[in-house]
Amino acid sequence: MKGVSTYIYRDFIRWIRYRVGVISSLVLPAAWLIFVGLALPVTFTGNYLDFITPGILVMTILTTGISSGSLLMFDKILGFLNKFLAMPVPRESILVSKILFILFRGLLQATIILLLAVLIGATIMNPLQYGLTYLILFLFGLFISAFSTTVALYLDDHDSFAAFTAMVTMPLFFTSSALMPYSSMPGWLSAIAHVNPLSFAIDAIRDIGAGAIPVIPILLLVAFTAVILVITGFVFRKVTV
Repeated sequence: MKGVSTYIYRDFIRWIRYRVGVISSLVLPAAWLIFVGLALPVTFTGNYLDFITPGILVMTILTTGISSGSLLMFDKILGFLNKFLAMPVPRESILVSKILFILFRGLLQATIILLLAVLIGATIMNPLQYGLTYLILFLFGLFISAFSTTVALYLDDHDSFAAFTAMVTMPLFFTSSALMPYSSMPGWLSAIAHVNPLSFAIDAIRDIGAGAIPVIPILLLVAFTAVILVITGFVFRKVTV
């Protein structure tokens, strides 16, 4: 764990020194929450902020988690990865540190968004509901971070990875249940949204807000995350040997 903590500390220092990146990572989800959450629901029944906040939280974890591969990509391009692999610590420490750092960063940003949502009118939940919400975000963040890292291992340059993230992030968000209920979607979009992994996490958080405990979605997220982590570990070991 000493190697993992050292790598995490390194990435954290690099992140806070890039102040523009810290601010920009919060501006977009905050803008969605404020301008869409307060302006769009002209005919929406109920509190639209309660409806849209889970989608913004999951989008925050998505955009942060997908950058996990970018961290590994930069280390690979700049030659740091080869130096890290030569150090007398388990090479899996590099992989674990990238995923844990991105998770910490994503949950920190999600916390700020959650506080902002409460300040502008979202319903305050009880501690158990917040705990389950963070569990969903944690599992989803693990899944996305591991997936992004796996892709980065196979790509050779940052431009290719940037194109990949642009191709994946916004289409996933706009074809999910983040902005509107399934009943308001066209039939073709509803069919896509029902199988979208973002919708899976978003709907689970909405169920928590409604007072239910989504046991099956949580167990499925655990299973999917475990599978992708095993695949990521295998690919990392194979590519870096």
